[in-house]
Amino acid sequence: MSIRHQVRPIGAAALEELRARDDAGRDCVPYTDDEGGAPLRCCLRPSAAGERIALVAYAPLRRWAAETGADPGAYDEQGPVFLHAEDCGGPAEGGAYPFARPGVRRTARRYSARGHILGGRVLDLGDDPDGVLGQALDEAFDDPEVALVHVRAAEFGCFQFEVRRP
Repeated sequence: MSIRHQVRPIGAAALEELRARDDAGRDCVPYTDDEGGAPLRCCLRPSAAGERIALVAYAPLRRWAAETGADPGAYDEQGPVFLHAEDCGGPAEGGAYPFARPGVRRTARRYSARGHILGGRVLDLGDDPDGVLGQALDEAFDDPEVALVHVRAAEFGCFQFEVRRP
């Protein structure tokens, strides 16, 4: 099954900034990932053992708002994300929704063009992760007020990826 919505990794300009200083104002500190499996938001795949990666603070809504002129106010938040320490060329084309595995839970948080939360859903991805995510995104964008959706891990709220209005 191919995905129906354009999943967006962290953009190249933001990655360049984050690899120097993160959205919390801290210097980036790369390290060698000995185990692999870290969810990389630059290329939307798990890291491999031995890759150089970094864990940085990222404010996705704040960065989107800076592009669009929105004012998310109190909805602005930042959290930890993994990325390659150097440019990796971004994600491969096509394929499934990233970080979607059978049995995991995700939230699909909807935002207005002003950057305010319009609602969201907790999703049990069950045995059909791509189908469940695709349906949730279809439903979100059926509402004309929804400008973008952030998909997050349900348990810890970690940002997984962003989908903008088609």
